[in-house]
Amino acid sequence: MLDPNIPLLEFDPAPRAIINPDMINHRIDAPKKAVPCFFFDIIEQLKLEGRLELFENLHSEMGPLPIYQYITNGHPILVYQAGLGAALSAGILEEVIAMGANQFIACGGCGVLDDHVDVGHPFIITSAVRDEGVSYHYLMPSREVNAHEDAIRVLKMTLDQHHLPYNLTKTWTTDAIYRETADKRAKRISEGCEIVEMEAAAFFAVAKFRKVIFGQIVYGGDLVKPENWDGRKWNSRNATRRLLFDLAVEAVLQL
Repeated sequence: MLDPNIPLLEFDPAPRAIINPDMINHRIDAPKKAVPCFFFDIIEQLKLEGRLELFENLHSEMGPLPIYQYITNGHPILVYQAGLGAALSAGILEEVIAMGANQFIACGGCGVLDDHVDVGHPFIITSAVRDEGVSYHYLMPSREVNAHEDAIRVLKMTLDQHHLPYNLTKTWTTDAIYRETADKRAKRISEGCEIVEMEAAAFFAVAKFRKVIFGQIVYGGDLVKPENWDGRKWNSRNATRRLLFDLAVEAVLQL
């Protein structure tokens, strides 16, 4: 029986906390649209192309985290490394929202729970199973959290315009990459998850709490199955990663 005294279930809806992202000394004139990008190599490539201009640095004990401005067809968009794991990615998202952004399309990779999907195949995330901790500090306890409907709509429109095949999918968001057990995988598949990653549930929960639009597109990477995990060289697909970034940019401009 679930213990009701588990701290993670003690949701407090108070809009203000002791420390708030708007207390951090940042600019507040950011472009409204942003693409959190998990692909370090693509950000480096865009820098080499001269496409990114430093907008602001966020700071932590890990050092500076640059937030860039990317101009496309005269439209400014924020681009930044999204941060690995729910806690870090949510904290960065909070500060970027406090800077003024309110429309987000993230791009990244994911694990695939079954081998019916080839490496590189795009997924538009529609909902996430909340098997992490961050989302419970932003929303009442529940099993799942949804992406914003407008974000799903523009992602579908963008991929359809390019005649690209994709899956609309539920994801399993977990904090613990080394605790994705065979039984948990089977349970997630039974409830409709095709993929697994570490951030989507937190992204969607923060976005709902802060009343901003957030969507996410990912491509299928490593094969997460008990018979034999297969990395499938998923993170060496530069062309796919650049394509997903470009699609995220196109989609966020349609919001």
